[in-house]
Amino acid sequence: MKTRIKKDFLGEVKLPADCPWGIHTARALDNFPNLGKSVNPRLLTAYFQVKKACALTNKELCFLSNADAIIEACSLPPAPCPLPSLQGGAGTSTNMLVNELIGRKANAHPIEEVNLHQSTNDTYPTALKVAAINGVRELSAAFAALQGVFQELEKQHANLPILGKTELVDAVPLTLGAQFASFAEAFARDRWRTFKCEERLRTVNLGGTAIGTGLTAPRSYIFLVVEKLREVTGLGLSRAENMVEATANADCFVEVSGILNAAAVNLIKISDDLRRLSMLGEIKLPAVQAGSSIMPGKVNPVILESVMQIGIKVKANNAIVSDCAAHGSLQICEFMPLLADALLESIDLLIAGANMLAKHAANIEADQGTCLERLYASPEIITAFIPQLGYDRCTELVKQVKAQDQLTVRGFLEQELGKEIVERTLAPQNLMALGYRKEN
Repeated sequence: MKTRIKKDFLGEVKLPADCPWGIHTARALDNFPNLGKSVNPRLLTAYFQVKKACALTNKELCFLSNADAIIEACSLPPAPCPLPSLQGGAGTSTNMLVNELIGRKANAHPIEEVNLHQSTNDTYPTALKVAAINGVRELSAAFAALQGVFQELEKQHANLPILGKTELVDAVPLTLGAQFASFAEAFARDRWRTFKCEERLRTVNLGGTAIGTGLTAPRSYIFLVVEKLREVTGLGLSRAENMVEATANADCFVEVSGILNAAAVNLIKISDDLRRLSMLGEIKLPAVQAGSSIMPGKVNPVILESVMQIGIKVKANNAIVSDCAAHGSLQICEFMPLLADALLESIDLLIAGANMLAKHAANIEADQGTCLERLYASPEIITAFIPQLGYDRCTELVKQVKAQDQLTVRGFLEQELGKEIVERTLAPQNLMALGYRKEN
């Protein structure tokens, strides 16, 4: 096998002649073996965009003679690499990988030219923000679609009354449409929050180099490079006014992760609610796969359980993002690789979870017979008659209905109060009216 020798201040490393990276990545692969997932593709794609913006800036300011080759190499999709996402050095290994991949394609020096006027500490957080912005835009669209699915279910079942449930016990009636509407509204908030959280990510420290002071970078470069990044990415980015602060602190990622955590909570809660409605027989979930290796014909709510596990993982990632930001020291966040991995994984998982749930929920059916049977068999519907009869009279009716087992509760009420008043009181439009109107 043909090889090539690469050198750094630690010595020499022999690489295959066709290896797409260099000595720094080779050392990182030796130092961080078998640590799970590779660097998130979103981050690598964004990193190439950052490098392209830097090369365009250096070209315009006449700092690079071979800028065109570097720019062209940055425009190509990044090659797959097994570099683990968890690595020491605040992301230096990822920066070196990108420098070496581009340098190899462009026949340029990975540090002297590709990394000219840059540091890991300004390019890595910037790349992460670009990757996260693109991710939350996709996530917001996914939640918009999910919201739309439940709004459609709301319309389909607007007139189907069911029992509400509190403390896992039957409560007063509402409609199944209203239940679906509450899910749609929660996802509407997730859509809006994920859309707006992009604003927390638009300020970047690119040009600040090692600690935000811009040391080793020309002033002209510092003032131009973010403009070039805006052109490359199409995103509304701006240079941080205090780049020392922007380099040292990662709390903006914590804030975004908190919004992802809220979305995870909604996915867990609503998926679990759908499981309960299915268990009660009020809705029918689509059957997607056999549920048991021993019980023939058993079907489980596997999609909902998967979505709930996604939510649990995102909640755990939120704690990881918070810890990583909290353990940054002075002018740097050393644990940025783990923070980036957790944040981008959460975005990817939530996109997948929202899409899975939307596809599944679109085929939910209501079991009208079960809904009405459970409704009219419950003493809780007597609560709807309190404005007309008073609490004490309704309490007596509850006692009477529990003492007999011949009629449904609705049948008992019709016998006691008359069919017309029962029908009017239990009509869906009356149950869902915001309060009642006093009759003259």
